[in-house]
Amino acid sequence: MKDIAALKLYTRVARLGSFSAAGRESGMSQPQVSRMIAELEQELGARLLSRTTRAVVPTEAGKAFLLRIEAILAALDEAGQSVREGGEFHGMLRLSMPTSFGIHVAIPRLADFAARHSRLQIHLELDDRRQDLVREAVDVAIRIGTLPDSASATARQIALVSRVIVASPAYLAANGAPARPEDLAGHRIIGGAAATNPLAWTFERDGERIAARVQPQFTTNENEGAIVAAIAGLGITSTGEWDCRRALDDGSLVRLLTDWTMADVPVHAYFPMGRNTRAAARALIDHLREGIAADGRG
Repeated sequence: MKDIAALKLYTRVARLGSFSAAGRESGMSQPQVSRMIAELEQELGARLLSRTTRAVVPTEAGKAFLLRIEAILAALDEAGQSVREGGEFHGMLRLSMPTSFGIHVAIPRLADFAARHSRLQIHLELDDRRQDLVREAVDVAIRIGTLPDSASATARQIALVSRVIVASPAYLAANGAPARPEDLAGHRIIGGAAATNPLAWTFERDGERIAARVQPQFTTNENEGAIVAAIAGLGITSTGEWDCRRALDDGSLVRLLTDWTMADVPVHAYFPMGRNTRAAARALIDHLREGIAADGRG
């Protein structure tokens, strides 16, 4: 088990490019991490990492070893899971997803899964920005819209998001409501991370298709911020129906242009390690997908 711990530690040092960062993840000091990696290199008879004052990067041998050992560690995880009594997962599972999706869709559906796997630690990163998933050791990420290209990753569509145009009653009372998509040009626009195209919103009705040009006067990198801005009366925003459902239900927001439709946006589970993805990550996504489908949203 000590050897496996050293191998896991090496993968994190190689991915993070830092002994200190890997140590913080594992609760070890930088000298402890450095010593374990040095012992691993001595045992293998090969230098795995190139150490400079600025960075720690894998050597050519280290890169080849990293690809092979990550696959082996994933297989060991699968093997352990296959014989574990009750099929309960354990260890740390890292997830990443946009803030709104996590708050309104994922977290409310995780209680049953967490209860069944009480030894599993779930760490959820809520961020509308797209991070380096491999470097951050993320097992699975939720991606809304266009997926990044990757030769090693795999993805699975789990839902479709209906898009809506919304504003607060106070804003509409002061500025009126747009009757057609072209009328948006005369309104204050809130730009947020959920917008698939920040400068044009596309609508369809009875075979007619309109790409309405918009110029946001207020922008934010978090979709939750765009929704709050709309509730506060800063303008009109485009977002996912899931994200603003509560505000629509309580009247804080009003849906606009209801006789027009916007294209649904696909939601994918993105597995950065591809075939080496841990079984716990796939199981959690299955659970999440089933919950979404049961609500008629899949």
